[in-house]
Amino acid sequence: MRTKYFAFAVLAVLALVLSACGPTTINQAAPENLRTLDVSGVGVVYLTPDIVYINIGVNTPRENASEAVSINKEQTTAVIQALRDFGVAEKDIRTTNFSIWSNPTYDDLGQISGTNYVVDNTVYVTVRNIEKLGDLLDAAISAGANSIYSIQFDVEDKTEANKEARAKAVEEAKSQAQDLADVAGLSLVEIQKISYYESGASPYYYGGKGGGGGGAEVAVPIQPGQLAVTVTVNVTYTVK
Repeated sequence: MRTKYFAFAVLAVLALVLSACGPTTINQAAPENLRTLDVSGVGVVYLTPDIVYINIGVNTPRENASEAVSINKEQTTAVIQALRDFGVAEKDIRTTNFSIWSNPTYDDLGQISGTNYVVDNTVYVTVRNIEKLGDLLDAAISAGANSIYSIQFDVEDKTEANKEARAKAVEEAKSQAQDLADVAGLSLVEIQKISYYESGASPYYYGGKGGGGGGAEVAVPIQPGQLAVTVTVNVTYTVK
């Protein structure tokens, strides 16, 4: 009798344990679905460049490698000195490439007749006086530069321009949201989410006058134009 009673008690306890481990359902009120409105705004600020980056180099082909290196060294030194004499600071002249390679030469029958060697030395120059850029290029060319490329105009400090562009973008997004809400018979409640993207200063072409510095009849003509700083914002409003 005791054995049966004990077995029944064990089974009862086991049932209680299993029921405690089973799934529990708690009824909660489902959150109210938020109605939202997504809009985008773009803000653009135009700037006049005040700094320029440019690659200036010397390319020297010769039949003898050591001769090519020697001549290139002399010409490159002269170019760098010309840049310094023009007022470019030491920190604004940086070597970005020095290379030497060989090229086969061919005779009139198309057969390889020999080899020549090419030495290239390029410096990356930051020019802070755009008004004199044309004259600077003339000075570099006169000193021996024969490879000039990748002129990039920029604005050194775009902090205020970015702030202004962000403000314009937000205002445009806000205006669009209000217009859409009015048409749809809705009311804006609050901003649920906002994100933005800033693009770097990109060229904006217009019919303005460029730089080039002193005597236009002698300086290389340069057109800095304008740069556009653009910010795009995406805003999500809750509406009712």
